[in-house]
Amino acid sequence: MTELRAPGAGLTALPAVADGVRLIDLAWNRLTELPARIGELSALEELRLDGNLLTSLPPLPSSLRALHADGNRLTSLPPCPPSLESLFVYGNALERLPARLGPLRHLAAGGNGLEEVPDEVWRLAGLESLNLAENRLTHVPGAIGGLARLRMLDLGHNAIKVIPAEIGQLGLTDYLYLSDNGFTHVPASIGRLSGLAYLNLTDNRLTELPSSIGDMAALKELRLYNNRLTTLPPSIGRLGELRELHLQGNHLTALPPLPASLRVLDLRNNHLARLPETIGGLTRLVHLDLRDNRLRELPGALLALTALEKLDLRWNKLDGDPPELRALESRGCVVLR
Repeated sequence: MTELRAPGAGLTALPAVADGVRLIDLAWNRLTELPARIGELSALEELRLDGNLLTSLPPLPSSLRALHADGNRLTSLPPCPPSLESLFVYGNALERLPARLGPLRHLAAGGNGLEEVPDEVWRLAGLESLNLAENRLTHVPGAIGGLARLRMLDLGHNAIKVIPAEIGQLGLTDYLYLSDNGFTHVPASIGRLSGLAYLNLTDNRLTELPSSIGDMAALKELRLYNNRLTTLPPSIGRLGELRELHLQGNHLTALPPLPASLRVLDLRNNHLARLPETIGGLTRLVHLDLRDNRLRELPGALLALTALEKLDLRWNKLDGDPPELRALESRGCVVLR
């Protein structure tokens, strides 16, 4: 037998395991410890232990390529096997990572108590995904720029006050999470991430964005809510692939022309007293959220939003009953006011 699969089986101990086993899946059981026998399984390549009650692990076999141990109670880790490519230890109680991590391609160590990570992390040239969210990190070194193969990076919910300019050297394509850190500045080099699809800068202290953000040609979703933005750079209109723009909870008083590709535009809880006529260029827009602004009137350009399915205007104080709203409702758009 080359595989042992018993996820969610209520196990409290490791069952009998054949010497030649290559995969063990004991996720979502009630294991509190593993025997040293694990380290003797010289053919084992993948070990799945997510959602158990483990506080420590025995030495692991040198053949192991993937360790999945999210959602346990681990306070430490044994040395990483030399062939380990994937290390998933999200949601444990780790205060440090092993100094030697092997040729990792995927590292997820978020949701722990890490105040720093080994310097080796920033030298993992083959790393493709890195998740260090929900820790206590305060600093990211410029050496991060050497992670040339990185596609996904999550540093959200830490205490990082400075984003290094070297972040623009990364080859990110999937997502970049930098939410809830408290930084006040985004380096202009972020515009070099021209292949990035998703950018999250929410819950920080940004008062402005660099104009280079308009160079992020592949961006499909941009989340900026709960910052201190008063304006947006005109270059944002160049984001020709952008589908969702989330700006809730800022201090915006005006809008530049926005990308015609938008499907979702969230402007809730800003300081907008009027909408520009250029809003009519958003002919693909499906959802427009304008709650809790300072609107008294609406532009006729709203009638050009032929794809609009929902318009939320609650907690504004519109003068009278704008005919634009009746026209939108008559063609099936849900209008909340």
